[in-house]
Amino acid sequence: MPSVLSERCFRLLSSLPGSDGRGLSAADVAAVALEAARAGRRVFSAVVTRSSGGTVDGKRWWAAGEFEGGAPVATGGSLGSASLERAVAAALPFVFPARDSGGACSREFEYEDARGRPATATVYVELHGPPPQMVIVGGGHVAVPLARLGVMLGLRVEVLDDRPEFAEAGRFPGAAVRTIDFRDPFADTRLAPADHVVLVTRGHRFDYECLVRLLAMERPPAYIGMIGSRRRVRATHEQLAREGFAPEQMKQVRAPVGLDLGGQTPAEIAVSVAAEIVMFHGGGSGAPLCERERVVERFFERGEARAARQREAGSAGA
Repeated sequence: MPSVLSERCFRLLSSLPGSDGRGLSAADVAAVALEAARAGRRVFSAVVTRSSGGTVDGKRWWAAGEFEGGAPVATGGSLGSASLERAVAAALPFVFPARDSGGACSREFEYEDARGRPATATVYVELHGPPPQMVIVGGGHVAVPLARLGVMLGLRVEVLDDRPEFAEAGRFPGAAVRTIDFRDPFADTRLAPADHVVLVTRGHRFDYECLVRLLAMERPPAYIGMIGSRRRVRATHEQLAREGFAPEQMKQVRAPVGLDLGGQTPAEIAVSVAAEIVMFHGGGSGAPLCERERVVERFFERGEARAARQREAGSAGA
């Protein structure tokens, strides 16, 4: 069993409807999606809406877990053809990037039917999954407003600190809070490629312990940010370089974290971090919209300049 899927979750998925290869109903698929979401896993459901000769129309199938080598970790039901299931499974990571937690599409697939003949089928696929996670390491002053913003953005927020007095659930409404040991800070935290990790610890040695583990992951979180001065960031990266991490790996760390908003207070710094996360996934530039649209310059200043030229021309004609 692949390590990316916990044993408990694998057993859970393996006991769900259709995991023994029998047919699935729409209700069965809904049950699979609910259970996988509770376990913090993405699950894909598929139904054949049209096929050559109608031989596999209406067949349902689900796949769950992170994909390894092009194959899902756990599956259930059947699309009526192992060849069709392989084709759909191979397309899923490209249709639904790792950062996505939901979506749907309909695509046509080529496959071999039960007799080995070429066939085509249109398959409707849905992705069901929990929202991405924001893991804040360090429960200090910046973590409090940042956790609140993460909850407002619809993220699953988890705050980690090795100090029990800072890892207090009452300080972080709506977030999960855990006391950790920095020798293995993510021992009890499952991280996925769609997640965000923000390091706001009290010292670069704690940042280092986190980064060593994050950068060594086969599929690290898409967003890794670290707070700190230029000196602190440089000291951490120098230590990573001594440990053999390449510049390309270190470039995965957004440090210092956040957009340059000029903020100084914990709340202002938290806003800059949250804004960068929104920009990172939304594909924005971070530039002010008024500078991009330039409404006054485009529609009013030009009009005034044109009117002035007309007045000048009129005066010259007179």
